[in-house]
Amino acid sequence: MIAIIDYGMGNLRSVQKALERVGARTRITQDPDEIKTADKVVLPGVGAMQPAMEKLETLGLIPAISDVITKGKPFLGICLGFQLLFEKSSEGGSTDGLGILKGRVDRFTSLKIPQIGWNQIDIKNTEVPILKGIDERSNVYFCHSYFVKPADEKVIATTTNYGIDFTSSVCKDNIFGVQFHPEKSQTIGLRILKNFHEL
Repeated sequence: MIAIIDYGMGNLRSVQKALERVGARTRITQDPDEIKTADKVVLPGVGAMQPAMEKLETLGLIPAISDVITKGKPFLGICLGFQLLFEKSSEGGSTDGLGILKGRVDRFTSLKIPQIGWNQIDIKNTEVPILKGIDERSNVYFCHSYFVKPADEKVIATTTNYGIDFTSSVCKDNIFGVQFHPEKSQTIGLRILKNFHEL
């Protein structure tokens, strides 16, 4: 079973439908115990980091997320859920993230924001399991104004160019994160979610 974390900031049903389409059993939940006992966990998200962290804290979900990751269960952060994995964001001045991965989140400057629409991924690590069967320069769907800057370049799975080359996905052990929306990325996105489901 894949637990989809509901903290009030995400297109949960779209993520659920996409996962179910590739054969996954899913549950949208705010229950820390359900999250901890799931086989895999997805942290989706749309919006700003500060209110997202406040909601995760209020719901008591941060220890459950840490528990899942420490136990080595596959964990996928999507869009804001990806950014939340890092230490800090410049959004709202300075906001602490979950600090699971080292690095920060910054705003695009001198570019039209948000970046909305299709863009290509450049694969930097061909061994990343959720990218199995994904071709170089595949198009995926983005909607974001902030991007992550990992402290350790070894975690970078793909980059994308939007005025600058930015990190569009990461992988470290059982932790995966994508800046784009696989649930909106048609065949490519479904393949990524299928790969995650089959881990």
